[in-house]
Amino acid sequence: MGKHLLVHTPRANDYPELTQVWEASVRATHHFLPDSYITLLRGLVEKHYLDAVMLICCKDARQRITGFAGVAAGKVEMLFIHPDFRGQGIGTRLLDFAFDHLNADQLDVNEQNEQAFGFYLKQGFEVIGRSEVDGMGQPYPLLHLRRAQRQSARA
Repeated sequence: MGKHLLVHTPRANDYPELTQVWEASVRATHHFLPDSYITLLRGLVEKHYLDAVMLICCKDARQRITGFAGVAAGKVEMLFIHPDFRGQGIGTRLLDFAFDHLNADQLDVNEQNEQAFGFYLKQGFEVIGRSEVDGMGQPYPLLHLRRAQRQSARA
């Protein structure tokens, strides 16, 4: 496994960098969200949401955070990969770590985020429910997913 796929535990002084990764990821994948909503969420991520989860991350050779996940109560509450590092196995590594070591087998994904939804399906997740609104009551439907089982080695 490459060094960039080692899982680390970020500290509170990493929160500004985590927030930057979050925003870069959201802006690259959540085209359906207005800028004002992203700005609102950014403040909540930085001031509240990061403290509400157990955080794990991956870093590159220069120790920059390339992606991170937050887990609480058996659920992956956040998974964000910096757009410059997508497609390198970081999301898979973080999901596998959360599943294997943190017993996280559920997550929600914005229904309109088709790339993420497709990624989660490839990771063995299946839809178990749907909400018409997001966690803040806004009209961005969420799909509730559960990982059926550990994926065997892929061919």
